[in-house]
Amino acid sequence: MHMRSLILATTLLAVQATSGFAQSSGDTIARPVLRANVTVSGELVRIGDLIENAGTAGQIAIYRAPDLGTTGNLPTEQVLSALRAHQVIGVDARDLREISVTRLARTLEANDIEMQIAHALEHRGGLGDAANLSLTFDRDLQDVRLEVSNTGAMEPTSVRYDPRHGRFDVTFEIAGERVGTPMRLRYTGTAIETVEAAILARNIERTELIKSSDVVVERRPKAELGGDTATRDRAIGMQARRQLRAGQPLKLADLVKPDLVQRDQTVTLIYEATGLYLTIRGKALDGGTEGDVVSVLNLQSKRTVTGTVIGRGQVAISVATPRPAAMAEATSLPERDQAAAPVALAATNNSPAALKTE
Repeated sequence: MHMRSLILATTLLAVQATSGFAQSSGDTIARPVLRANVTVSGELVRIGDLIENAGTAGQIAIYRAPDLGTTGNLPTEQVLSALRAHQVIGVDARDLREISVTRLARTLEANDIEMQIAHALEHRGGLGDAANLSLTFDRDLQDVRLEVSNTGAMEPTSVRYDPRHGRFDVTFEIAGERVGTPMRLRYTGTAIETVEAAILARNIERTELIKSSDVVVERRPKAELGGDTATRDRAIGMQARRQLRAGQPLKLADLVKPDLVQRDQTVTLIYEATGLYLTIRGKALDGGTEGDVVSVLNLQSKRTVTGTVIGRGQVAISVATPRPAAMAEATSLPERDQAAAPVALAATNNSPAALKTE
């Protein structure tokens, strides 16, 4: 803490030469004792602050207090000289070389002040929550020290915000215990709303998968990002739709689900029904992500089938079984023709026959 010498205020108050320790003849006089450490809450240091047993001289002010929240040192010889000037003699100095004087203060930290301003501006002129506001001040925001008697809360008495230019002008009042004009604090600057955005840490090529190490979270102005911003969790594991640059905020339009099947890739065709599970190798004729319908060449039957991508290199085939229709058709024929009706499965594209080796 910054230390400075206190200024002797010889013109503050005058006392009668006999006012210090005048006692009746029958009284026992307690010897005044110098204090090593002194704390004061006002602008003045009085004799009663500096010594014990000051008697009626205790209210005499002889020094100005240091600045709010700071400490100053007084050489003992200087203090004793000031006391003698007010007829305070016989003081026990206790071999002290100096006296430390601290002025108490109420400190408003800069971070707390900024938070109070953000709350005052919250939801004004289209701004969002206080936690999402970024403030820039016309003057550096610093801690503020107040008299300890200023115990009131920071009450905003004037709040102005210009949404066109983002300018704010906020005034607070802080009431004190003593009757009088409250303390006023005024702050001006600019305010913008920010949101968390997923920012690329490196360049990403088209179709490249985005990994956890590729994305960092930063707060960016909401007006610059628009409503299509991707979160970090949403971006990780996705595939870049186009080439992306480092430092660029990710948008949902930049991302697609990763291709689980690539064109010309060897895939596994899967057909599953009650009591039946078939897997056959195939060649993808299309690329697609989970849920996409793609065409696949059955490498055994040489037929092209369609299926749904269900995993990496896996395509599920939904087979339309024609047996019930064939049987119904046969049943509807005249009795003499039923013997000639086909009852075997036709080898259509998405039939079990298409999955078997011919």
